[in-house]
Amino acid sequence: MLKRKVKTTAMKFAQNLTPRQGLLKALTLAILVLASVMPPTLANENEKATFNSTTTLQTILKSSHRSVANRDRDKYRHPTQTLEFFGLRPNMTVVELWPGGGWYTEILAPFLAAKGQLIVTNLPDASKPALAFQEKLAANPEVFGKVKVAQINPPNELTLAPDNSVDLVLTFRNIHNWVKAGYAEQVYAAAYKALKPGGILGVEEHRGKPDISLQESIKTGYMSEDGVIAAVEKAGFKLVGKSEINSNPKDTKDYPGGVWTLPPTLSQGQKDRQRFLTIGESDRMTLKFIKPKAP
Repeated sequence: MLKRKVKTTAMKFAQNLTPRQGLLKALTLAILVLASVMPPTLANENEKATFNSTTTLQTILKSSHRSVANRDRDKYRHPTQTLEFFGLRPNMTVVELWPGGGWYTEILAPFLAAKGQLIVTNLPDASKPALAFQEKLAANPEVFGKVKVAQINPPNELTLAPDNSVDLVLTFRNIHNWVKAGYAEQVYAAAYKALKPGGILGVEEHRGKPDISLQESIKTGYMSEDGVIAAVEKAGFKLVGKSEINSNPKDTKDYPGGVWTLPPTLSQGQKDRQRFLTIGESDRMTLKFIKPKAP
């Protein structure tokens, strides 16, 4: 139907022209007609999005400011469902704890830029990861220009934001590192202090077997779900929801290199690589806690 329409329009246009003129102009017209009726998703799939107050998470996920490698992890990390479970809204003040390379920062920053505020923590400037993350933010002001950085140096310097000023604190796969470093309790306390009463702490973490010991957690990167809940509630929070969005029943949690055996790290190199790629990323708990309002 579309081809017939283009052909008819081109023939009418060419009727009063010389054969050569008619052919060239008809071909030009055909291209213009096709472009005008092409679905936008086909024409503009990889164009950089213009972020504003109506930008959706789905639009951001398709934006070309995200690398192909980061987009490929969406199928494991389920960012839209995860952030919606935590209750993210565009007018919130949000703290992202230990953002690493900025995988979630790439999504949160443009979503919050128009009406909200994203605050990210960063460690002392002398560390290589801290420098790399700071350079990432500076290199793309269109995406990250409104992001605030809270410089921390745990366990002593852990001020995330003014007291009772934050709507949502998020942490993705960090708790095992805090436990290993010995300052998990201080991080929970800092998050509690920064959150408004009624504010939310969203946790995603590698989930170990129910009977896993703390020593094994430090070694493998997998944490006990019950243990995480107990530790966070000890800081004053209350668990208000669990989700299996990021679960992975293929994860047997018994690898020689711990959780880092699986993608994206693939610490075993080429050994059994296809097996670990088939398993995918780790099985993860996804937990939602609230800072209770005063009675």
